[in-house]
Amino acid sequence: MFDLLMIGADGIVSVQSVSAVRVQQALELSLAPAFLLVGIGSIMNVMMVRLNWVAGRLERLEMPEGGECGAAHAGEVEWLGKRRRIAQLAIKFSTGAAATISVIIAVLFVSAFIRIDTGIFVMILWVMTIGLLITGLGHFLRETLVAAEGPKTPLGPACDSH
Repeated sequence: MFDLLMIGADGIVSVQSVSAVRVQQALELSLAPAFLLVGIGSIMNVMMVRLNWVAGRLERLEMPEGGECGAAHAGEVEWLGKRRRIAQLAIKFSTGAAATISVIIAVLFVSAFIRIDTGIFVMILWVMTIGLLITGLGHFLRETLVAAEGPKTPLGPACDSH
């Protein structure tokens, strides 16, 4: 057990005692958001692998070796560009969800030391997190659907080696 100096609403400094039980309760409350954070990180890892593949493929296509596949590559470059934009949005929203859930974890832990009502604030942040996550997953789904469709211009036999 240790003491904390607190400044109340009336400006008076008071000492609040923090027990191991309160810290343990704060840690227990933080577990569900922490597991969600791990899940978001795993999803983002998959998104980054896909985005890196798209970026690598775009790089290879934008450095033509022969020039005989220009029209076919133009269609694929457009398709890959669309995938990249959607994947970037998915990552941005997922990163926002991860940042918001991190704030929730911090607020829940700090609430063990400072006696303030954080319920409404945590609820708003939780809804924001889930909204950002759903939006990110929606973009991820959209990117996978675009990937499954393939480019509008099919590659010719001479372009398959690129």
